[in-house]
Amino acid sequence: MKLSVGYFMPDEYNCISEIIEDNLPSIDEIYFSFAEEPGGRSAAAPLSDKNYEEKKALQLEELEYISNDLGIKCALLFNANCYGGDAISKALEKRVVDKISFLKSRLNIDSVTTTSPFIAKVIKREFKDTIKVRASVNMRVGTVKAMEYLTDFDGFYMQREFNRDFDRIKMLKEWCDKNGKTLHLLANSGCLKDCSFQTFHDNTVAHEQEIIKNDNVPLKYPSPCWDFMESLDHIERATKILQNTWIRPEDLVHYEPYFENVKIATRIHSNPAIVINAYANGRVFGNVLDITEPSYSHLFGNYILDNREIPADFFEKTSKCDKQCYKCSYCRSVAEKALVDISKYI
Repeated sequence: MKLSVGYFMPDEYNCISEIIEDNLPSIDEIYFSFAEEPGGRSAAAPLSDKNYEEKKALQLEELEYISNDLGIKCALLFNANCYGGDAISKALEKRVVDKISFLKSRLNIDSVTTTSPFIAKVIKREFKDTIKVRASVNMRVGTVKAMEYLTDFDGFYMQREFNRDFDRIKMLKEWCDKNGKTLHLLANSGCLKDCSFQTFHDNTVAHEQEIIKNDNVPLKYPSPCWDFMESLDHIERATKILQNTWIRPEDLVHYEPYFENVKIATRIHSNPAIVINAYANGRVFGNVLDITEPSYSHLFGNYILDNREIPADFFEKTSKCDKQCYKCSYCRSVAEKALVDISKYI
């Protein structure tokens, strides 16, 4: 099973092309939002940035090397949760067609992931079978019915709440195989399972360029989920994280019959090399909190969630339970054992 990794702008510590080189042949795809396009994550090079054009050129240059020299497939993102008044406009249609046409002339654009049925229809009409269209994980596609409706899509990122539900995975995979579709997986989302704040947060990110122009009320965190997590004590906070949808790298082997590649969130991670190396090597060495995006690790102070202390039956328990977390104490018992004060190692 290959990895699909997210593009991020290089800095003095991390360069995505170098990380991919170090982890070939585990990686076969890079996904990215090009330049100013709104998406499911904060913009890498917002229009307000005085170095915007320079960053845009750098992004394209690096993607060309990754695609053309390293032979990595490219997956373009149009995955904003909302396109506002442009949602079904000719202007958006033109922007999508022009952007794909330009990038396709420079890169191996194999697929487009989108939240928009309108954009999906445009792509299928204009590019026919030359580009595959995938439904974003933010569409929360988790049933056969949901997939049946999306006739302009070739593949589906499964709703992350079903990452540990193998009965659901088998059902979705069976339908996809029978109907010539593909099923995809996001492995390391740090978002809360069944998060009540997701739609609000996704919409604020989609309208980020508009929001930053306003005189806004200062917020401590980018989403209300952070305020919720901060309100908990360390054990309860770690328990919530263990109950989420992320998959440990050493457990990915169980997913190989159902997924050809797995998406790893790295676009806004503070240390993406740690994440990619962990999934490429199939093992977390140290703090489990370091591999998710977003990561709540800084809310834990000196504490880490030590992967060595997570019991051998963790996958078995969490993949076969009834997901009625309020009735169960298993993940709390794991948190009590695995949450470790790193000062004891100093």
